[in-house]
Amino acid sequence: MIKHISKRKIRFFQQELLKWYETNGRKFYWRKRRLTNYQYIIAEVLLQRTKAETVAKFYPNFIIEFPNWKSLADADVKRIKEYLKPVGLYTQRSIRLKNLAIEMIKRKGRLPRKREELESIPFIGQYIANAIELVIFNEPSPLVDVNMARVLERFFGERQLADIRYDPYLQELSYVIVEHENAKDMNWAVLDFAAIICKPKPLCLICPLATKCLFYESIV
Repeated sequence: MIKHISKRKIRFFQQELLKWYETNGRKFYWRKRRLTNYQYIIAEVLLQRTKAETVAKFYPNFIIEFPNWKSLADADVKRIKEYLKPVGLYTQRSIRLKNLAIEMIKRKGRLPRKREELESIPFIGQYIANAIELVIFNEPSPLVDVNMARVLERFFGERQLADIRYDPYLQELSYVIVEHENAKDMNWAVLDFAAIICKPKPLCLICPLATKCLFYESIV
């Protein structure tokens, strides 16, 4: 699907973004090292379809009040909802978070390495499974959401299918991009770049990728 994209262009994308990230990358609590698996998973669940800055405002306090799966499983849904009000569909998410905690207690906090088993856990779909593989299992999996998709499509070319989860071109491309010795930083670099430079209304004039970007070529 991506045979038409040269390795040189992919390397350029990776190198320039990581260089940009060194100076401009965002700092978030959940990007720290040595957090518990619980803390990493909760962060990724909250980040799904939600701005990182929104989650950052309440995440530290959320972790203090609910420091592990048991405390979350035992919590009143109404209390969880109070934290998640800034997040979309907070009632639904609160119930799902509690159910996830109950399931993880049954599993004694253990996460399966097999992909099918991982995605069978309630509330863990493709995105969360990728995040677990990346952050916990240290595998080069992409955090593909609408933001990462926007950056990749503008630079390399558009996908074919509406749903990014099932588009073979975008899925293959995202895995190739994060197949890097520092896969975590590569993922975060793309996401931060999407939030700061390659926004829905992009800042192309200050973009370090502009010289090889298909989107930029189409507007100049």
